[in-house]
Amino acid sequence: MGDKEKFFEHIEQGYTMKGDSIVMGAAMLDGETMTNAFVKIPLKTLNRHGLIAGATGTGKTKTLQVLAENLSDKGIPVLLMDLKGDLSGIAQPSPGHPKIDERHAKIGLPFESKGFPVEIMSLSDQDGIRLRATVSEFGPVLLSRILDLSEAQEGIVAVVFKYCDDNKLPLLDLKDFKKVLQYATEEGKEEFQESYGRISTSSTGTILRKIIELEQQGANLFFGEKSFDVEDLVRIDENGRGYVNIIRLTDIQDRPKLFSTFMLSLLAEIYSTFPEQGDSDRPELVLFIDEAHLIFDNASKALLNQIESIVKLIRSKGIGLYFVTQNPTDVPDDVLAQLGLKVQHALRAFTAKDRQAIKLTAQNYPISEFYDTAEVLTSLGTGEALISALDEKGRPTPLAATMMRAPMSRMDVLTDTEIKEVLGKSKLIKKYNEEVDRESAYEILNAKMEKAEKEAEKVKEQKTTTGRTTTSRSSTRMNPVVKVLTSATFIRGVLGVLKKVIR
Repeated sequence: MGDKEKFFEHIEQGYTMKGDSIVMGAAMLDGETMTNAFVKIPLKTLNRHGLIAGATGTGKTKTLQVLAENLSDKGIPVLLMDLKGDLSGIAQPSPGHPKIDERHAKIGLPFESKGFPVEIMSLSDQDGIRLRATVSEFGPVLLSRILDLSEAQEGIVAVVFKYCDDNKLPLLDLKDFKKVLQYATEEGKEEFQESYGRISTSSTGTILRKIIELEQQGANLFFGEKSFDVEDLVRIDENGRGYVNIIRLTDIQDRPKLFSTFMLSLLAEIYSTFPEQGDSDRPELVLFIDEAHLIFDNASKALLNQIESIVKLIRSKGIGLYFVTQNPTDVPDDVLAQLGLKVQHALRAFTAKDRQAIKLTAQNYPISEFYDTAEVLTSLGTGEALISALDEKGRPTPLAATMMRAPMSRMDVLTDTEIKEVLGKSKLIKKYNEEVDRESAYEILNAKMEKAEKEAEKVKEQKTTTGRTTTSRSSTRMNPVVKVLTSATFIRGVLGVLKKVIR
């Protein structure tokens, strides 16, 4: 048996699936595509997470597109983080091209052109379904992780949440949280001390500064109502295809803290909401995180630990996470170790550091008698990739240099007119794009302060009428209402400028 026949049999045996699967392309040997030597990914293992990596221009986005399309076709909803703005074309069929036909002839797979059901979402003022969450839903632990607080500061955040729960003060947006923090150290200082202990003004000042930093990255657009229901991510259209939910993030590439905040809250909400799946034959939802290094580059150790924990646990809910980035080293080792599917496009060796990174990357793949992995990594062409997956029993499949199939949908962005057309058909726009600002902690505490001020004015007038002095220290100490007035006047007079800055 020749090398080619032996290789073909090796691939055919390793990628024979009993259950449903996605064909990624055909295996290659010595640069030649082996027609009908299909490289398949079983649906059963797609909740084991994965990585799509490679240098710029090698085909990562098209691989993401191929996976998203085929999942949708199988009735599995998808969520795409679109940081470069080039994924919206999934809504329209591919116009086709002779090179696509040539590629598919080599693979041995007929090419089909079609578009897919798409929902376009946004975290900012861009057109799309608005994604929001309330501060209360975020919770004290997650909020503390995002703000990178110390243990003592985390305790203060927990106390603030407890106070709001006990006093029925809804924490909806960041202005609510800031108002309660200010109230706890000024107007309501004694009330807090009596029930929850003393709160340090220096600690609350630090927390406020970190909230302002988050607001400067646009978090005020994310925190609020109406909260997005993650159940709306798993919708199926009338033809039985899963919706491809595309979150447009082109305007937050330079705001990694907002991106991390959103991602972590979304994963936490999905984990707490979705039921346990057990050993399912297909995932419930698959998420693709493009430019994944933005999550990890500026993350604190506490935040990284939180992400790693969720990655480990969320697969039991039938959720698959796929990180898309230039180099596998962009993803922490503890996360990388959890990934079942690796699609590695070409890496470029321009420097000694690049060559070292390629050697490390090669070590992440199974040893193959047919490939020098490090050499193949630098010789792959555009639209070619090394693939290592898991079979239906969770065992690694044979390493395969693969000629990737082409996307069935358009490999380009939608026009503004086409985006408006997609949004015009959306059933979620009306549900989530109406801004809601109901009474919450900010309004309730302001009303409480105004009431206390009016009562204090009445007391002052009564004392003036009866000729009693209001300057006595003992009189002020005996009258808690005057205390509230004094403190409220102080916060408005001295901190007025600060309040204007942080709003």
